[in-house]
Amino acid sequence: MGMNKLDIKTRVTILNMLVEGSSMRSISRITVVSINTVTKLLEDAGKACAAYHDVTVRDVKAAQVQCDEIWSFCYAKDKNVATAKAAPQGAGDVWTWTAIDRDSKMILAFEVGDRSAETARDFMFDLADRLASRVQLTTDGYGAYLKAAGDAFAADIDYAMLIKLYGEPTGQKGHERKYSPAECTGARKEPIFGKPNPDMISTSHVERQNLTMRMGMRRFTRLTNGFSEKLENHLHMLSLYFVHYNFVRIHKSLKCTPAMAAGVSKELHDMNWLAGLIEAAAPKAGLRGPYKKKEISN
Repeated sequence: MGMNKLDIKTRVTILNMLVEGSSMRSISRITVVSINTVTKLLEDAGKACAAYHDVTVRDVKAAQVQCDEIWSFCYAKDKNVATAKAAPQGAGDVWTWTAIDRDSKMILAFEVGDRSAETARDFMFDLADRLASRVQLTTDGYGAYLKAAGDAFAADIDYAMLIKLYGEPTGQKGHERKYSPAECTGARKEPIFGKPNPDMISTSHVERQNLTMRMGMRRFTRLTNGFSEKLENHLHMLSLYFVHYNFVRIHKSLKCTPAMAAGVSKELHDMNWLAGLIEAAAPKAGLRGPYKKKEISN
């Protein structure tokens, strides 16, 4: 069944299965659609969603923003890439940086790359571009955020780091330790710029969102074979996931979508709407690379 012949019902089923975390092969089996067609739909969805997010999530009136990075890998983990057979470009550890509005729970910005100062900078400049006014920002204690946040916001921000303190996992030896993260024994709040309100220095909302991502997307499940083999597919899946999360999925405690809570969208959208976005973007063959970042002018 070719891409053009896919009826709307099948498209919606495939998109639903993708955001629910089903693997491309199981989707192909259940919908009786070739794996190439599923891959093509994911690619088209990713590009359309990346472009939609880029244009729509602007001028957001947020007050509290939290950022975090989540680890996964592409094809093989960094330490195994050298010995992996036919590892594609982009293989290795992949970090997804996310920024969430504490009140609306909207994902404001996301960046996929390594954990370098350069990726941190791209991420922070992108976030700064999307905000309507001065915010209070909390990140973890990762050093790359310091210069990135200072440059992107020109210190016009109330910014603090929440530095977590870890102890060793208790009473575990050998193999068990490999599966148990070190225990968090406390956290230190460090104001960096401006006057952050100490009561609002938190990363718990963005961490909860990242846990949802890890549970809901097989690509993020550690120690399984559900990881992405191609970096492009990883990017497309995230773009689809975040547009679905922001504009389609009703947040249980808010009783509306994050985009509605943030004032970015006036109506509740469904999967047919999302399928329509892909359809609308399809003819513009020249519109390539929504992931390309604008050059940051110094």
